Amino acid sequence: MAYVKPLHPERVYVKVNSDFDSTGYMQPRSITWKDGRVFPIEAVKDFRPASSIERSLPGDCFTVVIKGEVKYLFFERCQDRFASHFGRWFVESMRRDDRSE
Repeated sequence: MAYVKPLHPERVYVKVNSDFDSTGYMQPRSITWKDGRVFPIEAVKDFRPASSIERSLPGDCFTVVIKGEVKYLFFERCQDRFASHFGRWFVESMRRDDRSE
């Protein structure tokens, strides 16, 4: 029987176009991948605070619909030392663990 390496989530940082309403609510509208492909966000189904445990940074998780499928889009807030660097967006991609045991 062949050993199958386990899957682990990996962050993929992406460009996101978003709008802000008059109350300050951030509404993501589309995701642009590194290769230039753009995926419109059809709907935002949910929004929850979600911190980054490994980096101890606060953040948010948006449950979005893209091409009819539910996806999770994360916003990772940056530390307060850089006023012009508010945060960045990422999605999680599953990859095989390449570490040998």
